[in-house]
Amino acid sequence: MQQVKGYSSRHLRDEFGFGLPSLWTRSYFVSSAGDVSSGVIEEYIDAQAGE
Repeated sequence: MQQVKGYSSRHLRDEFGFGLPSLWTRSYFVSSAGDVSSGVIEEYIDAQAGE
């Protein structure tokens, strides 16, 4: 997860400038989805993002 955050932070700073504040905390959350389909998970994410 640290590598993903590091890569995305570098990419965003390259695109939008170095003056950005810290983008990520050191923590992250991981959970099991059980028997939920990937389609249901995608719908949930889309609803959270307001799409």
